[in-house]
Amino acid sequence: MAALVDRFGRSFPYLRLSLTEACNYRCSYCLPDGYHADGRPRFLELDEIRRLVRGFAAVGMSKIRLTGGEPTLRKDLLDIMSTVAAVPGIRRIAITTNGTHLPRHVAAWREAGLTALNVSLDSLDPERFREITGHDRFAEVTEGVEMALGLGFDSVKLNAVLLRGRNDDELPGWFEYLRGRDVAVRFIELMRTGDNLEFFERHHVRAEALEEQIAAAGWTQRPRAPDAGPAREYSHPDYKGRIGIIAPYSKDFCAGCNRLRVTARGDLRLCLFGDFGIGLRHLLQSDDDFDALVARITTQLGLKAAGHGLHQGETGLTPHLASIGG
Repeated sequence: MAALVDRFGRSFPYLRLSLTEACNYRCSYCLPDGYHADGRPRFLELDEIRRLVRGFAAVGMSKIRLTGGEPTLRKDLLDIMSTVAAVPGIRRIAITTNGTHLPRHVAAWREAGLTALNVSLDSLDPERFREITGHDRFAEVTEGVEMALGLGFDSVKLNAVLLRGRNDDELPGWFEYLRGRDVAVRFIELMRTGDNLEFFERHHVRAEALEEQIAAAGWTQRPRAPDAGPAREYSHPDYKGRIGIIAPYSKDFCAGCNRLRVTARGDLRLCLFGDFGIGLRHLLQSDDDFDALVARITTQLGLKAAGHGLHQGETGLTPHLASIGG
């Protein structure tokens, strides 16, 4: 079945599903004070996730990315992966993780059906990594990445949030890292959220500045796959790895949007920075509600806007990226 198409002609083969809002890091740009539970209803359970993914697969979704918070904090993560992998029509299952559990679990995730891996690695310097994340886990994360590269994943990608004065001078080190590794690093422009205005104003740097340096070093832009994320990806004949740029403040960024989001509590979000959520959880309690779930997904897509309001300082419902999975 063809993917969902909105009124602007954009198709949506890709769902980002948050499994939890909890995180075990204290990243300066997201949760500097750590995660604090709010006592609201529990996160989606396994049967609810199965019904949700079946519904999205029925309208053409073929790629699912498991996000958080930190999704590896879910004790039933392996069951979730195998359940999602068993849904007809789902061809790719990815996860975005901070990587602390990689050395112990990445082989089991691959066995359970995981096909792609994204790992947060904001710096190649262990001390800078500790300062940004609040944790001294650099050795475990990088060890896990090396393990993952030998497990046959479709892709292994590293995410680095660009921060002025903290990691925006590391491009030469990344070039060396990518020389012999089949991995993509994606530099993500810092985004303003509901609670980070002061930090944003101090550390925001435009991604295009880094992109100019990459182009000057001989890297060329690659074609974008239909179910790819938002990165503009670059390659170089002298390097095995690749570089991606995610620049949400760039012109026409939203024109290529191809993904929807569901929060850990079952709300459909049409945009990361949208100002409303569409409740789906009441339709995930029984297999008998399958047709109603599919109808709600398809009809609500008509509300998706042409673009976000970040340029106007509008951050919508998103207080921080851990709340919806970035």
